[in-house]
Amino acid sequence: MSTYKQIYGYAIKDVASDPSADEGQLWYNNASYAFKLSALSTVGTWASGGNLNTARNSAGGSGTQTSALAFSGSPTGTSLTSATELYNGTSWTTSPATMNTARRNIASAKSGTQTAALGFAGYPISGVGTASESWNGSSWTNTPSLNTARQLAGGIGIQTAAIVFGGYVPSGITNATESWNGSSWTTLPATMNTTRAGLSGSGLQTSGLAFGGTPTGPGYLTATESWNGTSWTPVNSMNTARTYLGGCGTQTLALAFGGSTPSVTGATELWNGTSWTSNPNSMSTGRLLPGSAGTQAAALAFGGYNGTAQSAITEEFTGPGSSVTKTVTTS
Repeated sequence: MSTYKQIYGYAIKDVASDPSADEGQLWYNNASYAFKLSALSTVGTWASGGNLNTARNSAGGSGTQTSALAFSGSPTGTSLTSATELYNGTSWTTSPATMNTARRNIASAKSGTQTAALGFAGYPISGVGTASESWNGSSWTNTPSLNTARQLAGGIGIQTAAIVFGGYVPSGITNATESWNGSSWTTLPATMNTTRAGLSGSGLQTSGLAFGGTPTGPGYLTATESWNGTSWTPVNSMNTARTYLGGCGTQTLALAFGGSTPSVTGATELWNGTSWTSNPNSMSTGRLLPGSAGTQAAALAFGGYNGTAQSAITEEFTGPGSSVTKTVTTS
């Protein structure tokens, strides 16, 4: 009988702990007395991360799963915070620097980084706001304001190139889009096809996606629109209608999670550039108005309202196609 080495040209490694391995690599773990195999995941999974120091909903977010920024939000549902926290992949650290305008329901350029972020719009003490602020890694600086005061709007892009779209305005809900060039905000002639607030988005100033939200009348939306830098185009809808959801990623690889259906949900969906797919694994803690950062493959959800209280919980999403270790069995 041929041995494994004779067939494949090398022997199975005998190790005390599971290594970081390429897909298809096999080894024997002598601590757990089991053969192990490196494979690729077929569905996305959520795992617990470190809690925020300040529980809050509707915080702004920027950065990656292992280097993220959380700012502003509401610790009690009506109160406001200007607190800023930094995530290192394990735990959050409160920065001594706070935003100049405390607010809830803030929008942000979610593709920014932990050291270069932009937060704008929201609901400060004086009502729906136009304030915009830039973060340089150590402090917040006021920038020129939005043209249209709004809260619960969508926001995407980076610190120097972002857009804001939709949201509640003093007179109701808007479909207006504004663009940020690093120096000023400009109202664009292009408007969204579906007027809405409480939506989320992903991508960049020239290639983005908007999804979910609340329309001008009662109800919850599945509507999705794609942005090409000039105009909005309706594309395939989400599977679960919802508002106050989290989202991150790009125009072609987006992630939507949480929100209100109207029940608080942890449902998660993945966008592949053409259609949405419901992920079998939902968030461990369903919540609305979570903060978000990262990509479809490695996302971060933090804070939110779980239906009873404001949350400090952080969850990390690992998308399908990631490397996983499986135990080899006879079944």
